Amino acid sequence: METVTKMAWNPDTEEEYEIELPAKSLVENALLQLDYPPDGLDKDETSELLAQHFSLTDEQRNARYRSSNRVFNSYVGKVTSALVKSGKMVWLKDWKRGLNPEQGNEQTRVAEQDSDNSRNTSEKSIEENYQQIRKELAGDLLQQIKGNTPAFFEELVIDLLVVMGYGGSREDAQAVGRSGDGGIDGIINEDRLGLDVIYVQAKRWEGSVSEPPIRDFVGALQGRRARKGIFITTSGFSKSAREYISAIDSRDSKVILIDGNQLAELMIDHDVGVSIEKTYKIKRVDSDYFAENAD
Repeated sequence: METVTKMAWNPDTEEEYEIELPAKSLVENALLQLDYPPDGLDKDETSELLAQHFSLTDEQRNARYRSSNRVFNSYVGKVTSALVKSGKMVWLKDWKRGLNPEQGNEQTRVAEQDSDNSRNTSEKSIEENYQQIRKELAGDLLQQIKGNTPAFFEELVIDLLVVMGYGGSREDAQAVGRSGDGGIDGIINEDRLGLDVIYVQAKRWEGSVSEPPIRDFVGALQGRRARKGIFITTSGFSKSAREYISAIDSRDSKVILIDGNQLAELMIDHDVGVSIEKTYKIKRVDSDYFAENAD
């Protein structure tokens, strides 16, 4: 079967990934071959019938965009728009669609660009603007961090980790820092019972962190017979530093590297050093409400 590649969003990893869906020509043909009732089919009904027709997997059916819209349903909506525009399909009451018995009748060609496509375009624009605002906010956060003292940065890191659910209360965590700490800036419980601890090093640097400081940190962990550590910097890590961490036997030590961009994103996600300025809610017509109250 000929396919087309679409991008979906994984909320667990917060990354995009590819899925394969039937090619547009196949979807068009399937739409034109469906058995439509007199009052037509809505987008979800049409998408479900096509999913069965193409024997789609659960992943193909349920993959979503970052906006939470289903990729396949949106894809079917866009293909339907093209068929409506060409006159092969028409829009009926309650945004249902069906075949056009008079393909040449221009009055039946209701362009979905004014509905589905328009909404998708607007949501995409909102998402793009939101991501741009996050990017600018992340940059502002890093500038604020770099303008403060190293001691403040160490305290900030501990605050963030506590908000993320490590170590119980702020009082349970320790910001060690200063000279003579053996390469450790903070100590925090991995869980609220303190069954294991995580050692933290926070470096407010401009240049990339090279391999030697990472080696020193790992050595400090081993010197304390510790297995888990987090190294956080306002800059980035060199390739050799990341390769060194990848090569460590996880049975001996487990070290996580967090660069400036990741740090800023975590602060935004967990409301550390930021406050909510405005909130926008995107709403849509509740078709169930109108169906229930149609009488």
